[in-house]
Amino acid sequence: MKRLRLRPPAVVLFMLCAMYFITYLDRVNVSTAAVGFGAEFNLSKTQIGLAFSAFAYPYLVFQIIGGWVSDRFGAKRTLVFCGLIWAAATVLTGLAAGFASLLVARVLLGLGEGATFPAATAAMSRWVAKDQRGFAQGITHAFARLGNALAPAAMIAVMAAYGWRESFYVCAGISFVWVMLWMRVFNEHPKDHPRITARELNVLPPPKPKSRTGLSWGRLFKRMVPVTVVYFCYGWTLWLLLSWVPMYFMNMGLDLKNTAIFSSTVFFGGVVGDTLGGVISDRIYKRTGDLNKARSRMVATCLALTLVALVPLMFTHDMYVSLGCLAVAFFFSEMTIGPMWAIPMDIAADHCGTASGMMNTGSAMAAIVSPVVAGLLIDRFGNWQLPFLVSIVLLAIGVMLSFRMRPQNKFNCGDAVSTQLPEPPVAVVAIK
Repeated sequence: MKRLRLRPPAVVLFMLCAMYFITYLDRVNVSTAAVGFGAEFNLSKTQIGLAFSAFAYPYLVFQIIGGWVSDRFGAKRTLVFCGLIWAAATVLTGLAAGFASLLVARVLLGLGEGATFPAATAAMSRWVAKDQRGFAQGITHAFARLGNALAPAAMIAVMAAYGWRESFYVCAGISFVWVMLWMRVFNEHPKDHPRITARELNVLPPPKPKSRTGLSWGRLFKRMVPVTVVYFCYGWTLWLLLSWVPMYFMNMGLDLKNTAIFSSTVFFGGVVGDTLGGVISDRIYKRTGDLNKARSRMVATCLALTLVALVPLMFTHDMYVSLGCLAVAFFFSEMTIGPMWAIPMDIAADHCGTASGMMNTGSAMAAIVSPVVAGLLIDRFGNWQLPFLVSIVLLAIGVMLSFRMRPQNKFNCGDAVSTQLPEPPVAVVAIK
């Protein structure tokens, strides 16, 4: 039986996979439930778009703050605090009495989930070997996309049996369970885990003494700007698909059941893409030792293939062609996730929570703008192709800027200044 027990690094990765699954289940279930609360509250497409994006405002604000908090106070405490907030917000979404209270609940959800991915990245920097970063980021995000894929069918099943409100109560219960398990199984530093072995510690990044100088925020922000902009270009398409795919197929005349099947098919493409993208990125790095090829060039290639997959949507209204295009586009766009989230660890291992928070502000900004702009375009012109046209343009920009990310150029910790922070953030490990 002892041989069947998962080793501590595998348990940590499994718990992070579960967290990614739950957070996306909690944030995208609203797109399926919109069929229920949209009719009950008599909302326009623009108002529904605002409900989709409301969580992204605090989510955007707390990316960098949450990244610093996780570097400063640790991933364990950060994720426990965040988990309690996002679980409570999910309950409040089910209790919403109208448009205003729905927006408040969604804003609280964004507050709770804002620091989750940067904190998870900080945890991975200690618990994942350098040559497995792409895989770790890919597999965790694959579980996020699994949440996307299962959410429509799962939420519709609950809605059909009980109602749209109950679907949020179920998600909240799952979230509270995860928080309790995380408190029990996670140790901030691998060396403190009672079951860790010397062999495992030799594979994991070695611990590094705390830095006695503060972080040079301006220099790190400047270093991360190209990465953040590329992630915004990716995020636009991500949030367009996550928010509007169910209603897009419903607009084509599908009933609720078939809408769930078509939407889940699109999102399952992302599950495969996330996993495969991380594996391929790590293999390229192991074979070539070139981070530029493993990260930047791979991101540029995948964004270009996403663009190509979306082009046929401009010329067809066939639901099966649309299904194929959207599934392929989502697959290639998600292949960028493993290399993209490995880049902050490659660039700034000592401050990867903060760096990944800076990067994810790009996706958070897209989460604010993309659903609302799509709703406005659909309301104004009655044309579901226009939002995808905007995606095509932004993807082209992302391809060009991918070559400016340069993950092989490290952020020099010597650039830090000693007067920025009263106390240094907790340094994450550097790989030798």
